[in-house]
Amino acid sequence: MTSFFYSNLSKDFSLILNDADDYNVIIKVGENENTKEFHAHSVVLRARSPYFKGALSSCWITKKNDMIMFNKKNIKPNIFDIILRYIYVGELDFTEESCENIFELLIASDELLIEELFNYVQIYLIEKKFEWIQKNLYFVLNVAFKLTNCKRLQDVILETICKDPHSFITSNEFLSLDKDIIYKVLERDDLQIKEVVAWEHLIKWGIEQISDLEDEKRDIDKWNNEDYEELKEILNQFIPLIRFVEITFDDFNNKIKPYKDIIPNQIYEEIEEFYNKGTFPKTTTLPPRIGLFDSKIIKPELLKIIIKWITKEDFWISRYRFNLIYRASIDELSIESFKNKCKGQMEGLVLIKVKDSNKIFGGYSSVGFHSIGGNVPSLNYYGTTSLYYYSSDSFIFSFENNEDTQNMKISRVLNYDKAIYDYNGTGFDFGFNSLYLSNDLGLKAYNYDQNYENNLNTDVVYDIEEIETFIITRQ
Repeated sequence: MTSFFYSNLSKDFSLILNDADDYNVIIKVGENENTKEFHAHSVVLRARSPYFKGALSSCWITKKNDMIMFNKKNIKPNIFDIILRYIYVGELDFTEESCENIFELLIASDELLIEELFNYVQIYLIEKKFEWIQKNLYFVLNVAFKLTNCKRLQDVILETICKDPHSFITSNEFLSLDKDIIYKVLERDDLQIKEVVAWEHLIKWGIEQISDLEDEKRDIDKWNNEDYEELKEILNQFIPLIRFVEITFDDFNNKIKPYKDIIPNQIYEEIEEFYNKGTFPKTTTLPPRIGLFDSKIIKPELLKIIIKWITKEDFWISRYRFNLIYRASIDELSIESFKNKCKGQMEGLVLIKVKDSNKIFGGYSSVGFHSIGGNVPSLNYYGTTSLYYYSSDSFIFSFENNEDTQNMKISRVLNYDKAIYDYNGTGFDFGFNSLYLSNDLGLKAYNYDQNYENNLNTDVVYDIEEIETFIITRQ
């Protein structure tokens, strides 16, 4: 049996930090009037920080009377004090700390390669200080994209921008953003903005990047070929991110054509062909933006796959909007609640997260789930009349987890007349038993009647963690 006594260990290391006289490192932190000396032990610093392991072992450190002298000007003393306490004792107390200090701690822990501390502070900011992030969006955004391991915070910021991009893109601060940030924003499929607006502000941003541009040259009527060539070079990597087919013909003539010279010839010719003949581009193959997708179960990457399944081959056939109408964790997990929220004829998507598992199931119905109308009566196993609904393009599917796009399965409807089963003892029911929410609130995929392809069938009864249903609209 192994026993651990972390509280005593922490207490003893606290004494080493505060009172020990055998330190061998003096670290001068800060600059100008705000400086402070810290005493530490090289063996502890090297053990807890890869940065110090390298820095204190290098040949360029300064020694004085066998004491290692180390300067760290770009970290403030109060921030380094928090870091040193964490290194020795493993304690953090943000009770009296400002959001600005906590954010500076994130930056410092990234530089010092203290991964555990960095991850904790990143999550703390997201979960506890999100309002501060929103109020300081540009500052946080600029810094976050310069940090090595800040993907989680970057994603949260980008999601925030995509939900309400107008104030972000139209702000003057947008014009000073780094190109990598602009790229990350424009490549998002969930960016909630008209494509022509994205184009207009991309042009403004590009013009702002032109060095020594005279005020009179901000009027493109006064531009020469060199001006266009410079703008073309600046925006070259961004042009393929614009979904030109979502821009109206009038906006194309008024707002795209004047910048014809900055668009690669093949892309521009394909855009013209689209407007003149309706032929979709082959070079700019990005799908229409899916807009806001309020799901706790799957990420937009998986939604793109589902959209491809809906359209079968032509990803450009429509622009989709997914409007959440039912979430079990909010509306209650019950047959009655599901039916009250999801009744009537509609194009719909249902997603199911399995409890104690990463597995996800779902189903698409072009006609709805129950109380639809235009039904096909039939006798069920109990000799009573049940209602079936016709659909030639419904399907059911599964993903192994929220990240895996390889081990996914889809079963399309085979018996169109029995695509959707309407029965008071079930919530949704694809093909009578191919995938359904049972009266005991279990998820079952038996497919005994073979009304769908036989790719998902199992005798397992899954416990449900979450269900979401979306109405699908097309533009």
